[in-house]
Order: sequence, then C-alpha cells, then structure tokens
Amino acid sequence: MNKADSTGATDPAVYEFYSLGLGDPIPVSAVHGHGTGDLLDECLRYFPPAGENEEEDDSIKVAVIGKPNVGKSSLVNRILGQKRVIVSNVAGTTRDAVDTMFENGQGKYVFIDTAGIRRKSKVEERVEKFSVMRAQLAIERADVCLIMIDARDGVTEQDTKIAGLAHEAGKASIIVVNKWDLVDKETGTMEHMRKDIMRDLSFMSYAPIVFISALTGQRTDRLFELINFVNDQSNMRITTGMLNNVLADAQARVQPPTDKGRRLKIYYMTQTGIKPPCFVIFCNSRELFHFSYQRYIENQIRAVFGLEGTPVRIVIRQKGDKE
Repeated sequence: MNKADSTGATDPAVYEFYSLGLGDPIPVSAVHGHGTGDLLDECLRYFPPAGENEEEDDSIKVAVIGKPNVGKSSLVNRILGQKRVIVSNVAGTTRDAVDTMFENGQGKYVFIDTAGIRRKSKVEERVEKFSVMRAQLAIERADVCLIMIDARDGVTEQDTKIAGLAHEAGKASIIVVNKWDLVDKETGTMEHMRKDIMRDLSFMSYAPIVFISALTGQRTDRLFELINFVNDQSNMRITTGMLNNVLADAQARVQPPTDKGRRLKIYYMTQTGIKPPCFVIFCNSRELFHFSYQRYIENQIRAVFGLEGTPVRIVIRQKGDKE
C-alpha cells in the first residue's frame, strides 16, 4: 500500500485493504522509503533457501559465426530438426543472436545463431551495426565457435577477419565448410580445399576442418563429437611436473637463443588458466625469449598433449617481475 507517507500512528486507511483477502497489507512510502525494509523481509520469506533449485549449467555454448548467407541458420535448423530460425537468401535476415537449447545422447548444448558479419564499410544501417555487435558478444560468451565458410567461395578476406575474432577471444573453434553438396568434385578436391584453408587461416592451424551440407545433413552429426572434443581440449589442465619435463626435453633438442653473449635461461613453466589453456614461463630475460622460440615451445606442448581445436596463450615472466 503505497503513499503511506506519515509516520507514527497507523493510518486507518490500511485496514480497508484487509477486505481484499490477500493477507496483511504492508504500508510503504516510495517517496520517503518508509516500510520498504518490511516489504523486502516479506519478499525474502518466499525465496528458496540458498543452493536449492540451483543446477550447475553443464551445457556447451556453441556460437555459429560467419558471413551472411553461409548457412548458419540452416545448420541450426538442421541440428534442431525444426525451422527454429528464419532462413532466406536475403542477406541480413538474422538480426540478433538467437539462443536455442538442444540435448541428445552426446550432451547438452546451447546453439547461438548469430547475424552475418560483413565488412565495416558495408555496414550502414543502425540495426545491422547492433546485429554485428551482438554477434561479437556471442563469441565472447561461447565455449566453442563454429566458423562457417561457403565451400563455393573458399576462404575470403572477411572469413579471415571473422576467424580472427574467435582466435583473439581464445575460443575453441571448428572450421565448418558448408554447401559441400554444391561443389563439383574430383579426386582430391576435399584435400586441396583443406590445404587452401590451412594456408589462408594459418593462424588457426589447430582448428579441425569438417565439410558438411546443412541442406542435406551430410556430416552434420559429426559436429557434436568435434564440439565435445575441442571443448575438452580447451578445458585441459596439465601438471607443472609434466610441463617441465616437456620443457627440458624441448631445450635439449633446440638450445635457447643467445644475443651478444647472453643466453636465455628458462627456469620453469606452469599452467595458470583454461579456456584457453594459458601457460606462464619464467626466464632470466624477456627480450631474449624470441617469438620463434615461443612458437617452438608451443608446438612441443601441442605435440605431447594435443590441445587440438583451441588456441594457447603463453606469457613470459622474467626474474624480478612483481606480477
């Protein structure tokens, strides 16, 4: 009962509200704040105890990203077995990121169908700018990104930029080549395209490539196995002891670089995070730790532990760093 602004004796008007049969009325004043504490206490009486009815969300969030008209919505509809999202040849049909729950024998998933991301120079409408922003936010909250490419076009410059968004965000990724049913095939066609993709997306050499047709359903079932696999790889934890064994073996194979008589000394390495796996290497000089040697160490880690489908972050700390 609002507007009970006076203090002291109870306003007689309160008793009129008992006739509603809804229990004890609570007089409050939205202007002065009187009675709001009693109102909140009454609200809390109906809240479930802490921890009750709270289930851990074990679903994998999968963002489907790519240019307009590569078949993102068609793939989501094929997976769900129903026309959940609108499919059209007109670019820009999907305006917002649409979340859809899906569960099968291989796990629980949330598929996020995103708007196609075009080059900034071609994004003119306010609505489309918002759509692109929502697609980028979908990448941030996803566990796995399906980077969709049109098999007829191959990897375009825009595909490279979109894949770069997932890579920079540290997301486990799968490169999905759609519309494979529309490609004229000869002996070795798939292998040739695989090599072209690996060349054009060389910074994502860790990402598995799958050729599908969202229209016919060809190989779409295999996506669940790959999604689970790359998600597990992104969550992998490696003990410090195992990491330092690999580090020692790597240094024995290829000596750390030197510069003007100074040699890089690597003390030890440890893992500090997952999604993506992040490793910190402690050494005597950050400047001596050349990028090529960092890449060599990363390749050695991947050779032993796999880490397929996920980027790897390596942070270099030198003696004396406070952080």
